[in-house]
Amino acid sequence: MTHLSRFFPSQLGVKVFATVSLVMTLLSSALSAEEADSLESFNRNMFYVNERLDQYALRPVAVAYTNVMPNPLERGIGNFFSNLNEITNVVNDVLQGKFKQAGHDGGRFLINSTIGMAGFFDVAERAGVSKSDGEDFGQTLAVWGVGEGPYLMLPLLGPSTLRDAPSKFIDSLINPLSYSDDVRARNSAQALDLLTTRVSLLAVDQIATGDRYLFVRDVYLQRNRFLVNDGAVEDDFGDFDDFDDY
Repeated sequence: MTHLSRFFPSQLGVKVFATVSLVMTLLSSALSAEEADSLESFNRNMFYVNERLDQYALRPVAVAYTNVMPNPLERGIGNFFSNLNEITNVVNDVLQGKFKQAGHDGGRFLINSTIGMAGFFDVAERAGVSKSDGEDFGQTLAVWGVGEGPYLMLPLLGPSTLRDAPSKFIDSLINPLSYSDDVRARNSAQALDLLTTRVSLLAVDQIATGDRYLFVRDVYLQRNRFLVNDGAVEDDFGDFDDFDDY
């Protein structure tokens, strides 16, 4: 899994890494911590659009899904997509020089992909190989010295930062689902992945009070900084592992 040519075209991968790192470094170098939400006006408008799309489309489907789907099957589907994410974890572990963590995450993927029937069952957890907080390319860029940049609300994809926004595309290239020749099956799988993520966030709807925009922003930024620093900062939202995908 450490051989990146399996996930990136040979020359394209190198160019993408170099370009993203250079551009993000230049753009974020002039931004201070006080400018974390310097794009608030744009972000609030985009948040409103995302909220309406969620209210009338995604959330009703997620509620119907969790009401109809038997709990064991719903949990198994969630485990399947979580297992695929271990590939992203391993690649970014290696890029950050976390070789012990790469072995841990790779071990989880191997166990669950075989004994756990393609990840449908989290056998690794029962064997004592617990799921880590996870790594993504945004964290990798942070380790390489790229600044966070301003908070950024993306269409459909939700909360992000200037550094993390292009990283979502990089991580998507690592996901095996991106390389399926069956376009319909690939799109269906990605839609189901999004749906399972939304289902996992239904509980958040019950605790989000006051200004929802500020709630989402503060949770995302605090959780993101917690992950970048490997737990070296206080984290009040440790249970919302998937909140950064919202």
